[in-house]
Amino acid sequence: MTTTASTPAAPVRDPELPGLLLRTERDAFLPLLRATPEAAYGLRTACPGWTVRHVLAHCAAALTRVVEDRLEKGVFSPESNERDIAERAELPLAALLDELERGMTEAGPVIAAAGGKLDGVALGEWVHAGDVREAWGLDGAYAGHGLAYALGLLEGVAYRKEMPQVVADVESEGWGGPRPLGVPSPEGRPAGRYRGDGPTLIRLYANRPLVGSRYELHGVREGDLHLFDRPSKPAD
Repeated sequence: MTTTASTPAAPVRDPELPGLLLRTERDAFLPLLRATPEAAYGLRTACPGWTVRHVLAHCAAALTRVVEDRLEKGVFSPESNERDIAERAELPLAALLDELERGMTEAGPVIAAAGGKLDGVALGEWVHAGDVREAWGLDGAYAGHGLAYALGLLEGVAYRKEMPQVVADVESEGWGGPRPLGVPSPEGRPAGRYRGDGPTLIRLYANRPLVGSRYELHGVREGDLHLFDRPSKPAD
């Protein structure tokens, strides 16, 4: 991305943040997964067509690809994701969870060394953990100990994907007052404004259900902020 007069410098990136988020979530999420009866893995999630097991197979595959440097052209496309899930269809649940745990443990240093282009993988895996919690009816689906780290990653990923700029006033510890997400409009339109809590901001950018949430969004449409619908912009 080329920095111009209308495009501010990128947020300062903490290369350790993706690994910290993944390990924090691993320590909270894996015990929950291992303690839950296998029948619950057949429940549907917010991801169209995917059960809990499908989501976890996707997560395990994505992190394994990162760890093993198998990031060929087309990786993480819908077709690639479905193939990865199908390859794990007959895998015992315990083995699938072992693969997921390995990925959450080992992917951090690889993502750290990638200069930012894989930060969205760590953020996406954390969001998918929220998808599982929501499918199981658990409170705090997109919250927990990793929320502050996830919000920190969101700032960088939204910039890299050139999302419309939104000044976010987030009711979350450590956010530190209104901060911009994304980049200014090249046409000079004013930045949008968000006011609400951190989990709702994550839901908004991840295109997850917002039913029952309470927030303010001005100057930008919800659909313009769907982070994972937009490809990353190549770095200069």
